Amino acid sequence: QLQLVESGGGSVQPGGSLRLSCAASGFTLDYYAIGWFRQAPGKEREGVSCISRSSVRTVYADSVKGRFTISRDNAKNTVYLQMNNLKPEDTAVYYCAAVRSANYYCSRDGQNYDYWGQGTQVTVSS
Repeated sequence: QLQLVESGGGSVQPGGSLRLSCAASGFTLDYYAIGWFRQAPGKEREGVSCISRSSVRTVYADSVKGRFTISRDNAKNTVYLQMNNLKPEDTAVYYCAAVRSANYYCSRDGQNYDYWGQGTQVTVSS
């Protein structure tokens, strides 16, 4: 059974940091592009970042550029999202998603992804 599990969410003060993890089971991430998405209450889902199969391509939303870093460790079958200088507007449920793809493929459009995790809550508040 193909499964993605996010972890690492929590509550932090503005300016703080969190590292989210997306661990895959039942399949190897080597052949999959991974995206991180978030959804705040009452708002549409936003594509935060994505990374291609061998990390040759990464893409970020303008709202997180310079603050978030996506990376992957295929040996650990895990993708990470390092989030620094967090702001209250980063508060949301964060999801990772996977799609089997070509080497350079990466998309922030959630409609292009086939497998989704259950999400992890990130709350930024003073």
